Amino acid sequence: MGKSFKLVLAVAFWLLAMPARADDGARVVDIPTRPGVTQRLLVLAPPVPKAAVILFAGGHGGLQIAPDGSFGWGKGNFLIRSRQLFVDQGLLTVVIDAPSDRQLPPYLAGFRQGPEHAADVRAVIAWVRQQSGLPVWLVGTSRGTQSIAAVATRLSRADGPDGLVLTSTILTDPKAPAVPAMALKKLSIPVLVAHHELDGCSHCAYSEIPNLMQKLSALPRKQLLSFSAGVSQGDPCEAMAYHGFNGLESEVVGQIAGWVLGR
Repeated sequence: MGKSFKLVLAVAFWLLAMPARADDGARVVDIPTRPGVTQRLLVLAPPVPKAAVILFAGGHGGLQIAPDGSFGWGKGNFLIRSRQLFVDQGLLTVVIDAPSDRQLPPYLAGFRQGPEHAADVRAVIAWVRQQSGLPVWLVGTSRGTQSIAAVATRLSRADGPDGLVLTSTILTDPKAPAVPAMALKKLSIPVLVAHHELDGCSHCAYSEIPNLMQKLSALPRKQLLSFSAGVSQGDPCEAMAYHGFNGLESEVVGQIAGWVLGR
């Protein structure tokens, strides 16, 4: 029996064993993380997954995923609305909610860079690896980049992700460490940065990107993907502005997947 066939069987068995199924074929699952705490995930699988991505929304991060897979908040977020695009690229796609003890305001605000968040994500990474046998990448957008960068700098190489994708990165922040201010020198994994040149969010000015890339300069594999097209509507820090790659979803996800998969 070939390795790829075994992988397909393993993923199929995994999905069949999950307790709830959403209308789009996704599965909702709760896994234990810290004592008395569970982490809810929405999992979508292509027929033959080639790698796994865990998607971290921005904002307060409290998606409030229901048992039927619907979202109480955040369904328009760039990564959340684009989740099927990742699946279509051959990626096992996991959407992560706030943990069970952070299901009320302020949700992940003030939590993203702490040890408990890192412990939760470590458990999710381990679970995805155990169930699928796939390399696991963390993909964050906006405030989600603060989550994945902080987690990756806290976890060991064995427990942490196989790579990071930072989209619409938080580059400056007066209230908490922005991504360039984190201990990025601890990283040894590949890092992809995707950013819109016209991002109007005050925390994500494209002029700050060189500072981030300089902090990643020692990594053996890193790249910046820049975008300049699309549509900007509403608040410049929200999902339908350039900040959320409005109108560019397929292009951005396609390039991310190609880089993750080494195409």
